[in-house]
Amino acid sequence: MKKVAVVLSGSGVFDGAEVNETVLTLLHLAKQGVSYECFAPDIEQMHTINHLKGEESGDKRNVLEEAARITRGDVKPLTDLDAAEFDALILPGGFGVAKNFCDFAVKGANMTVNEQVLKVGKAFVDAKKPAGYLCISPVLLPHIYGEGVKVTIGTDGEVAGAINKMGGEHVNCGVRDIVVDDKHKLVTTPAYMLAENLPDAEQGIRKLVEKVLYMAA
Repeated sequence: MKKVAVVLSGSGVFDGAEVNETVLTLLHLAKQGVSYECFAPDIEQMHTINHLKGEESGDKRNVLEEAARITRGDVKPLTDLDAAEFDALILPGGFGVAKNFCDFAVKGANMTVNEQVLKVGKAFVDAKKPAGYLCISPVLLPHIYGEGVKVTIGTDGEVAGAINKMGGEHVNCGVRDIVVDDKHKLVTTPAYMLAENLPDAEQGIRKLVEKVLYMAA
């Protein structure tokens, strides 16, 4: 049975992992009959947003503890992730990626990536194992895969421009589709960078999961 590592950046679209993207990813992995394990770095969030008001709340939260909310407690520290034990890697989006996995939310194209996240991403590259990145998470990919990596975040000109500036090659893509970089065994989809509803997000995420698993065959 194939086994997939899923890496989460907290819980909640504005300061952590996008909950719908995470659940849809896990649902489609389960429907494909593969096993998965969830991981998150044991670090403090950049900040916490009140999702009802859209304002900073001021309280401190831990990324690993927050991710446990989505996974019903079944999540391990990112430092425990050994790429040798998995066939593929998937990162759902949410602004936690741009705030907790890197500082893209603050520095844009001058961003740096959390060392744990970078190490895990590169481990799958070195092992020549496939990966899928959703929503905003492809901003990490020029740092993980290097010059010329082909990705999508949808159609947002500012984010696409930053990806190109960092050495990636952004490809515009519709919400229900995917972009495949065969050379790097990499799949990306816009998800909630463009999705206006669950069916929009579900279509692209389903295709991403199916393609990543096909590449892992």
